[in-house]
Amino acid sequence: MDIVIRNEIKSDIKAISDITIAAFDTLPISNHTEQFIIDALRDANVLTISMVAVAGKKVVGHIAFSPVTISDGSLGWYGLGPISVLPELQKQGIGKSLMREGLSKLRSLGAKGCILVGDPGYYERLGFRSLPDLVIEGVPQENILALPFVESKTSGTVVFHDGFAATG
Repeated sequence: MDIVIRNEIKSDIKAISDITIAAFDTLPISNHTEQFIIDALRDANVLTISMVAVAGKKVVGHIAFSPVTISDGSLGWYGLGPISVLPELQKQGIGKSLMREGLSKLRSLGAKGCILVGDPGYYERLGFRSLPDLVIEGVPQENILALPFVESKTSGTVVFHDGFAATG
């Protein structure tokens, strides 16, 4: 299957929402608000990178990056998420392709690093690791994963944009 990764365009918005709903539908860790998070980030104009995976003419995956704040005042860090792929196409490398392209684009923007909340078994294969000096209130330390792009002494409490609290 040939997959093209490109920036989101306006006509992708409905497909992104549908893919996100489907991808998170059966995940027990989900509050099923991920599609609202993307909309809130877009509406707040903080969706720094929003890319889609396209197979043929169909959008089949999506990834989002937005700025985070860190209590030590470090700038240039971004949060990854949500990322989603249609359930029937998962485990075929589409998510990894979205990650690689998105992280490459983030680096080209001069970002200092990327932070996410996720499964270490998956994201450590992509270079992310738990950094004990970075915390997110209410999140187990092993699920806070970071990928510094430059040598960094960044430490403190990480806060994702308010859009991550969106519920509808």
